[in-house]
Amino acid sequence: MRVKYITPDDLAAIMKSSKVPNKDYCIIDVRDDDWHGGNIKNSQNSPSHGFLLKVDKLVQETKNIPVVVFHCALSQIYAETRDLLQAEGEDIPHEVLVLQGGFSDFQAKFHKDPELVENWDAKVWASEWVI
Repeated sequence: MRVKYITPDDLAAIMKSSKVPNKDYCIIDVRDDDWHGGNIKNSQNSPSHGFLLKVDKLVQETKNIPVVVFHCALSQIYAETRDLLQAEGEDIPHEVLVLQGGFSDFQAKFHKDPELVENWDAKVWASEWVI
């Protein structure tokens, strides 16, 4: 599987469209402790430290969602697992995307927009280019 990317601007456009989170698209955030410093609104936290143990359950929970966006390359494990479901006829056509620059780039651009970022903590992300 070749990794496909989505830009922060394209993800923001999807989020601000009439598409319904966790129905038309979902965002999976595999960050661990830094999840508490802010996250993309309506994203699901599935920490990387236990991801392999939970990937089958995550695929089952999201198998009817056509667009799944990840922050990182763990998307490949998810995509391969989901492709098996589709090959068995138990899944809909879907796209698995990786957010370019991850949450770091997304929050740098959109942390002040409550439609896109929630729970943002300036102390966690403090740097000259963010604040």
